[in-house]
Amino acid sequence: MSTRREFIKKTGTGVAALTFGGALSGFSASSYSRIVGANDTIRTAIIGVNSRGDALSDNFARQKGCEIAAICDVDRRAIEKTTNAVKALQQTAPKGERDFRRALENKDIDAVVIAMPDHWHTPAALLAMQAGKHVYLEKPVSYCPREGEMLVEASLKYGKVVQIGTQRRSWPKVVEAIRQVQEGAIGKVHFGKGWYGNNRPGIGVGKIAPVPDWLDWDLWQGPAPRTVFKDNIVHYNWHWFWHWGTAETLNNGTHMIDLLLWGMNLNFPTKVSSIGGRYFYKDDWQTPDTQMVNLEFGSDASLLWEGHSCSGRNIDGSSVGVVFYGDNGSLYISGGDDYKIMDKNGRIVKEVKSELTIDPQNKVSPAQQLDAIHIVNFLDGIRTGAPLNMNVEAGHKCTLMMQLANISYRTGRTLDINPTDGHIIGDSEAQRYWSRSYEPGWEAKV
Repeated sequence: MSTRREFIKKTGTGVAALTFGGALSGFSASSYSRIVGANDTIRTAIIGVNSRGDALSDNFARQKGCEIAAICDVDRRAIEKTTNAVKALQQTAPKGERDFRRALENKDIDAVVIAMPDHWHTPAALLAMQAGKHVYLEKPVSYCPREGEMLVEASLKYGKVVQIGTQRRSWPKVVEAIRQVQEGAIGKVHFGKGWYGNNRPGIGVGKIAPVPDWLDWDLWQGPAPRTVFKDNIVHYNWHWFWHWGTAETLNNGTHMIDLLLWGMNLNFPTKVSSIGGRYFYKDDWQTPDTQMVNLEFGSDASLLWEGHSCSGRNIDGSSVGVVFYGDNGSLYISGGDDYKIMDKNGRIVKEVKSELTIDPQNKVSPAQQLDAIHIVNFLDGIRTGAPLNMNVEAGHKCTLMMQLANISYRTGRTLDINPTDGHIIGDSEAQRYWSRSYEPGWEAKV
């Protein structure tokens, strides 16, 4: 009998087979139930469960044929909370691990879900693929452009299924809206605009403090060069520090930029510029709370993204959204699974609504039922080789757009970009941000 790992490896490439001839060592009825092919169960580890990962644990545990085998977090409180919640949803209790690398050593685990801080995304995904695991990776796919390239390289080298967590790629009405744009419902599209608004509070001035006993601060930092612990970093405010986070551009902007790139069939830009600042509070927040991003694609098209982290007035009635502008009208997608088509005078000619309520301000689980479609697509990719709705290449591209915007912001000038590969042209200072320095011994490697 082939092992369940061999079976899943085959199904991950779309070829499924099981042979029977003898008993596995330690074979029993319960072990049989954990062999894919017996019940198509995919055993999964969730890594990082303080915020988004907690919601993903709940969602994955609810999917047929998926068992949460391990809950991993550097915060022992989070492990206990999420483990208990998952146990209530499935027959078996997941194992709690402070160090996710122990879960990677477990040959019975087939896939990992990564919802760690941004600086860990690519390094953790690389380790997972090297350990033979399939990967569901929350956005952004990488901390810096070079890491995104490494992720693409690794997905080809190791042949694993890697789904990127930009879930709108699977929302039915959004998919329908993008198809309308691509099929010419509003004519040729020359310009697209996206936005995000919120009223985030200040984070204060952090004080050096003892590391809490519930936190593995060394593992939390992982590949990032070491710094002292301050009391205003963990667990969410790290987003606004350049050392670990990637600003609102990648925290939320990647979702909207991805829709625009997808709908307009755009590849890499020719110019990128960004302005903004930290205007609303005097605190430790380093990234912009207000930012404008311009992406030019030669003479063919341009994109604009507008971010307001601390002044969240809605635009077109929604805190997040995109508008495509074409020769014959425009198409608007809000933060939910819906869209409107307007003529050139702004008159609504088609309106499609979702039956489900979306809360784009909910940073943990804004759309559980819709996100389940994306999760099932990932599981089907492992079982049958089904095409992924959001693959690594597309995830890298939308992430790179916003990374380039941040580089423009940090250097204070417009960047010239090679449209064939997205690389910066003729700017050595900007090129310094293409990769990052790592803590010795923690370097990311393909």
